[in-house]
Order: sequence, then C-alpha cells, then structure tokens
Amino acid sequence: MALYAIGDLHLSSKVDKPMDIFGPQWTMHHEKIKEHWYNNVKQEDTVLVPGDISWGINMEEAMEDLKWIEALPGKKILLKGNHDYWWSSITKLNDTFATLKFLQNNYFAYEDYAICGTRGWISPNGNKFTQQDEKVYYREVHRLKLSLDSAKKAGYTKIVCMLHYPPTNEQHEPSLFTEVCEEYGVSMVIYGHLHGKESYDAGVKGIYHGIPYYLVSCDYLEFQLYQLL
Repeated sequence: MALYAIGDLHLSSKVDKPMDIFGPQWTMHHEKIKEHWYNNVKQEDTVLVPGDISWGINMEEAMEDLKWIEALPGKKILLKGNHDYWWSSITKLNDTFATLKFLQNNYFAYEDYAICGTRGWISPNGNKFTQQDEKVYYREVHRLKLSLDSAKKAGYTKIVCMLHYPPTNEQHEPSLFTEVCEEYGVSMVIYGHLHGKESYDAGVKGIYHGIPYYLVSCDYLEFQLYQLL
C-alpha cells in the first residue's frame, strides 16, 4: 500500500474560479491530476491532500468537488486550507463520505504510521506578523499538539505531519511548528500553500533539523501525485 500526497487542488465545479488566470500550466489542471491519479493510485493506497481543496464557500458548492475526489482510487485524508470556507463540523464531514477522512485535532492510521496535522499559519517574520496572526499561530500550534498527542496515546511512534501553510517563515527560521515536530519526533512533514516559481523557495524543503520536509502544492509537483512511502 503506497502513500501519496498532493495539495491545493483548487477545484471549482460549482463556482467560477478558473485557475488558468495564474498561468497556462493551470489550464484543465484537474484533468492532469485525475489522469496521473488513475494511472498510479490503487484502491488500497492512501492519498494525503493538505488543504485548499475546493473554492466552494459552503458544502452545497463544495459537494461536487468532494464527490470528484471520492470517486478517485484510494483512501484520502484531507486537511483544511485557508480557502476551504466550506469546511464544517468535523464529525459531520467524516460521516458523509466513504473514502474521505478529514483531519482536525485527530489522527488517522496508515499502516504503522499515524497521519497527524493542522492547517497551520504564517510564522513570525520581519515583514508582517500582527497580534491577530500571533493568536491564530498559537491556536494552530495547539491544534497540532492535540493531533500528535492523540497519535502518541494510541502508541504510534512513526508520524507523518500534514500542514497547509509552510512550517517556517521565508528565511527558513525555526518556528513553533518545527519545534513541535522535532519534540514529537515526526518522521516527515508535508505542506502546500505556495504557488508559482517565485514562491517555492519560501518553503523549507529537504532535511531540516533531521526531519524531511516536502512541498506538495499541485503546481510545484506539475500536477502529479508525489509518492512518500
């Protein structure tokens, strides 16, 4: 059973949000993702989707996008992104779909790994970090700990951490997100949020303080799923 990741699908079945305004590479991007998904993912595999899933602002608008993902092969574990305004009660979401699992203050199992995570937020930086940013930052760190604690209490020692936002600032300075990941001994971290060649270097990639970090925004991956395990 393989483990894949791809973030920032930005689906828009029910809303007028064409992604090709961000460049020709986004033209029919969902079809590129779908083709690679069908050619590689088996029903027994798992795919991690770390946020910015649908442009819908409520469940009615997002439902067709979620059903589109559900129809694809494999199990899927989804995380909230900053544009996922449709995200509602976590219990209701997890009761609605057969192959979609929604991650929030909890964890899900993949073989002998626990999949943990939270949306995250911008990290302290020299450009802009307001009191409101600080409030959300600490709240998201707390949510990450809740997710990791739930996995640790269940006996998991190998953990994949999902974030939507990059875990550091643009200078790749340590943050509470990276410190928590190190404290809990996570096996790897994936995140998305960054789009366009001018932004990719803002996120830490490769081995950082002993932990592998992977940027999995779909345009960074050229709309192909990345195999983690």
